[in-house]
Amino acid sequence: MSGTEATLYEIKSGGAAWITLNRPENRNALSAVLVNELGAHLENAIGDESVRSIIITGTGPAFCAGADLKSPPGQLVDGQRTITYPDILNMVMDSPKPVIAAINGAAFAGGLGLVGAADITVAVEDVQFSFSEVRIGVIPAVISVVCLPKLGTHHGMKLFLTGERFTGAQAVNMGFVHRAVPADELISAVQEEIDMINLGGPIAVQECKKLVRQVPQLSREEGFELTGEWSGRMFRSDEGAEGMAAFREKRNASWIV
Repeated sequence: MSGTEATLYEIKSGGAAWITLNRPENRNALSAVLVNELGAHLENAIGDESVRSIIITGTGPAFCAGADLKSPPGQLVDGQRTITYPDILNMVMDSPKPVIAAINGAAFAGGLGLVGAADITVAVEDVQFSFSEVRIGVIPAVISVVCLPKLGTHHGMKLFLTGERFTGAQAVNMGFVHRAVPADELISAVQEEIDMINLGGPIAVQECKKLVRQVPQLSREEGFELTGEWSGRMFRSDEGAEGMAAFREKRNASWIV
């Protein structure tokens, strides 16, 4: 495990890179330092060929309490400007490797951006969520870009206007979170997701993430044209050939260890 004051980074079983927000004393608020380190860890995980998935979680009672108002993301650190929070959200969404949010505790305001941007989300069932910005006279502007596609305007309107709290279990019913589990089952539930991802071909998993991000933005005609070529390319790939051979021969594909 490696880390600094604000974050931890560890490669665990199944090629999973765990990035832990590690400032429990301020509820893992998004300071300039923390966001800068989070970005560096994401870059390391994306660039590491041994990593097949990336997990973001937190220490202490909170997952992430939103922006650190004393040192918000993008401010200077040691005389140099850090990366911005939109940079982080783009890195998560554009990462070729699946990103799982393991939501261990409360997530408020900007902290919900990581939930919205992640590909798979597993939360403790009774954690508290809130788009609390309106309560201090501001709005969840940046994070709306990644949260509204999951919430839709129906839930998004009510939650943004009121700032009311909702639980991990309620978030599943809204389509904002995939799974909600008891606190003592969070790690095992995340490991189940990691293990299921690892059953798929690594390149196919990466291409599926692109597929889900890109296809909804296309017209029907564009979609059929793009995906027809895409499907043919994958069937002709070495990984596709190995997967189909493994199926015929009733054995595990080479990427399953």
